[in-house]
Amino acid sequence: MPRYRIDIEYDGGPYAGWQRQAGQHSVQEAIENAIAAFSGEEVTIRGAGRTDAGVHALEQVAHFELSRVWKADTVRDALNAHLNLASEAVSILRAAPVADDFDARFSATARHYLYRIANRRSPLALERGRAWHVAKRLDASAMHDAAQRLVGKHDFTTFRSVQCQAKSPVKTLDRLDVTRLGEEIEIRASARSFLHNQVRSLVGTLKKVGEGSWTADDVQVALEARDRAACGPVAPPQGLYLVKVDYCSDRRADF
Repeated sequence: MPRYRIDIEYDGGPYAGWQRQAGQHSVQEAIENAIAAFSGEEVTIRGAGRTDAGVHALEQVAHFELSRVWKADTVRDALNAHLNLASEAVSILRAAPVADDFDARFSATARHYLYRIANRRSPLALERGRAWHVAKRLDASAMHDAAQRLVGKHDFTTFRSVQCQAKSPVKTLDRLDVTRLGEEIEIRASARSFLHNQVRSLVGTLKKVGEGSWTADDVQVALEARDRAACGPVAPPQGLYLVKVDYCSDRRADF
């Protein structure tokens, strides 16, 4: 059966998250409904990551199989047409045929996230639901310096949701950078994979550094505690974006 990869953009606000859930609307369900509407086939798609409710994506990746061959542009355009008809906040950026061994989740070599903090006194109007509004001035340089204590291979139990289903809390964090751009603070994180709520937990902890209530040493102590109770507050979901997923190659098929 021909396998297709799709790259997806979505506003996470209207959804209960990526993963299909009984009684709640999800991004996965929205796309599967669109596939059924254009192809007549009921399929289950696999995503590169399970974003939580309220989390956005600039380029999520998923794959699925159909019983017949379709042109890539037809898949993209047909899905977008049905998503638009259903008033979904989801857009298919690209579609491509891929080899049978391509897996959106397990073939991924890196995932890149962005967290946006709107650091200004005035409340948000246009960016409401798309950034974490923090009125108190944050020290982005101190946040960045503390973030470097977290880069590398560590036991991230402190920054892991109690509901996380990963087999091990040990992960290698390749990048955790904090930069200020005017009234916005960007936190960019990269790793092969992340634990449930890991990025939001890291951001909430770094915010404590930015406001001066924690130091970089406090972050180090929290990491080494390997205790969820040692974590700072979990940042809200609306500031988090799945930016990109890397693969060794596209593993494109010939059809």
